[in-house]
Amino acid sequence: MQKNIYIYSPSGAVRDKAAFRRGISRLKALGHAVEVDPNALSSHMRFAGDDDTRLAAIHRAAASGADVALMTRGGYGLTRILDRIDYKAVAKGIARGTQFVGISDFTAFQLALFAKTGAVSWAGPALCEGFGALPMPDDIMEDCFNDLLLGQGEGAGWRMPAVRGVVAEPAEWKAGNATLWGGNLAVLVSLIGTPYFPDVKGGVLFLEDVSEPPYRVERMLTQLLHAGVLARQKAVLMGQFTEFKLTPHDKGFKLKTVFDWLQSRVKTPVISNLPYGHVQTKVLLPMGAKVDLVVQGRDALMAWGHL
Repeated sequence: MQKNIYIYSPSGAVRDKAAFRRGISRLKALGHAVEVDPNALSSHMRFAGDDDTRLAAIHRAAASGADVALMTRGGYGLTRILDRIDYKAVAKGIARGTQFVGISDFTAFQLALFAKTGAVSWAGPALCEGFGALPMPDDIMEDCFNDLLLGQGEGAGWRMPAVRGVVAEPAEWKAGNATLWGGNLAVLVSLIGTPYFPDVKGGVLFLEDVSEPPYRVERMLTQLLHAGVLARQKAVLMGQFTEFKLTPHDKGFKLKTVFDWLQSRVKTPVISNLPYGHVQTKVLLPMGAKVDLVVQGRDALMAWGHL
């Protein structure tokens, strides 16, 4: 079934034009109609156009009537314009059927949108890194994106590593009717203390990041801990933390060290290996939706079929 997809650039400038073209070709090959925002390839310093240009692109995406508004790439730029976005207009677009999808810097937009309106958006791929990937886009990612388009997505399941200390006891555990929220850890932490940080209690917080070594991941988690955010959640889901380098100075200090430390500091279950982040194989997650989460041993299942 053909769907309409609107491509726009709210964050960083598109440098990889080949990936941009591949992504559009892939979406068309899947049978979709693709509309490209007139400023999708604009460039101003590191941004996809100046602030006014990117702000207008967001509002055009909201008014497009497309089934999906898909960002070209992340990078940086959305936090600069959070105070100028017409969130009511975006929420109206979502209510009419336009699903906003993105990753990385998109976290700022998603959190602000939810804080201001309660509207649900989707953490998922961007055009270039997702559909423009070589040699081909990931099958699981494409299947999840297709489920979104068809309204068939019901949830996500995954298996945690066979190590102790990552999942809180007891081994069988569940949480129901919890708000799913989160995204990129660095972007999320940067919004603490602002009007764009949702005050979610009893939620399921998911986190991921890229190019952040373990000690910096721990530092950001410590900020969430001391701000009281983690204690208010029913669960914390650790996605994929990628593209960092350990050094001899770390002397065994690694991501597992961070996750074990965090679990020792909170009663909230810390659940690892969520298939989401700056990786090709990732699920799509409804940011702001109510979910049910079940953990049995190493297996985790999160459901939002009621959407």
